Amino acid sequence: MNAFKGSLTSLEAGMAVRRGIEEALPRVHRIEVYPIADGGDGTVAALTNENTGGILHRAEVPGPLLDPVLASYGTLGHTAIIETAAAAGLSLIPEKNRNPMNTTTFGVGCLIRHALSGGYRRFIIGLGGSSTTDAGLGMLTALGCVFSGRNNTPAGITGKDLIKVSSVTTHHVEPLLSECTFRVACDVNNPLYGPRGAACVYGPQKGASEEEVLFLDRGLRHFARIASAFGCSTNKADTAHIPGAGAAGGLGYAFLHFLNASLQSGVDLIMESLNLEDAICRASLVITGEGRIDSQTFMGKAPAGIARLAKKHHKKIIAFCGTSDVTPADQMTACFDDCCVITPPGMTTGTAMQHGALLLQDAVRNYFSLSNNLDR
Repeated sequence: MNAFKGSLTSLEAGMAVRRGIEEALPRVHRIEVYPIADGGDGTVAALTNENTGGILHRAEVPGPLLDPVLASYGTLGHTAIIETAAAAGLSLIPEKNRNPMNTTTFGVGCLIRHALSGGYRRFIIGLGGSSTTDAGLGMLTALGCVFSGRNNTPAGITGKDLIKVSSVTTHHVEPLLSECTFRVACDVNNPLYGPRGAACVYGPQKGASEEEVLFLDRGLRHFARIASAFGCSTNKADTAHIPGAGAAGGLGYAFLHFLNASLQSGVDLIMESLNLEDAICRASLVITGEGRIDSQTFMGKAPAGIARLAKKHHKKIIAFCGTSDVTPADQMTACFDDCCVITPPGMTTGTAMQHGALLLQDAVRNYFSLSNNLDR
């Protein structure tokens, strides 16, 4: 199960489904619960739990406004899993103070350094939920890149500082980075700048005014021009135009251009890390779902990814959700064998979210108590 945002974590939703099945089918042989995410919030939890044997770590790092935050990241085997939102997330800033002109990814670089000091050289990075539009300027500075402005003065580390950058020095970059691989979970295809770029598409929802969006877009374009002579990318001139370069306020560009990362579908990356295909092959029935199933579900969200694997192996798949507004209906039936909305008619969204676990458990129990549902 994916998370029911604002109501249930992925694991809580999965356990509610499990309880519902156990009540309806007490003789069922085995139920396996796998937390899942699509690269944004919940990525660390999905890969760091009792099923995977992962370990959760905490580190105090500068937040998006440079105030200290206690950020978590996970490790699984020799791999560190970092959500950029843990150190640079929009949720870390009061709404009145949100503005990507003033925020930085510096803390993300500090989290990477923390994992490096623990001996980790393989990284999975989730890009969702950032408050920033700094193209990774802050993160790269924390990792040892030096970005200078006129008269060789430090350019700064926030979104508004991108336009000031006139040179890049990489001589002092953390040497251990040369041993590292970065796999970046990314489910958007925006370029770094332009009408579909990081500032124009996502700047307003992060608090930027129309004028600030245009300023940030100019800064992103300028930064890419200055940075084109530096970094690790083998295709430096075109890095800014690679789909996903604009993810997380341009953080995708920083990983691609300076850290030679690979961008992957978030849900595919997580399913691979969990060996979920093997689990689905063993299963007689697959259950998934999330708080709201809508058109975005079929554009790379976790339930659609799970459904794709289930269909590949000819497994029946059922979805449970809080609400759904999918049209046309054939889009739903092409993905899931059945879909059940757990919110009773007339119940408000707020009430449903407060009682999400019980509603989900009851809906699952009622579904499997009907023998015709088992036979379909």
